[in-house]
Amino acid sequence: MKHKKIGRKFGRIKSQREAMLSTLMGSLVLHEKITTTEAKAKEVKSKIDRIINKAKSSNESKEKKVAVIRDLNKTLAKDVVEKLTGEFSKKFEGRNSGYTRVIKIAPRKSDASKMAVIEFV
Repeated sequence: MKHKKIGRKFGRIKSQREAMLSTLMGSLVLHEKITTTEAKAKEVKSKIDRIINKAKSSNESKEKKVAVIRDLNKTLAKDVVEKLTGEFSKKFEGRNSGYTRVIKIAPRKSDASKMAVIEFV
């Protein structure tokens, strides 16, 4: 049973799963819109909302900004972190949550997998 288990496995081990999600999050921040499977889009949505909240909190003080940038650099690329702490923290300043939307699209032809587009609001 899957009671109180959070997150999806995607048939991968932990390191592969974390690498896949960090790559998807980086691509989403850089391109602001990506097409992926529905399950991956839903998982990325929850993770990217937490990261944007963390990046927004870096505007409070210089010490906090340094700590947030160090923390984000562990999982995301440098250019993605710069965009998050700069442009995105200003863009979503008046918003508390709900930074992304998932739009379901037609299934993939090759394997009929459920597909979705995830984009920033």
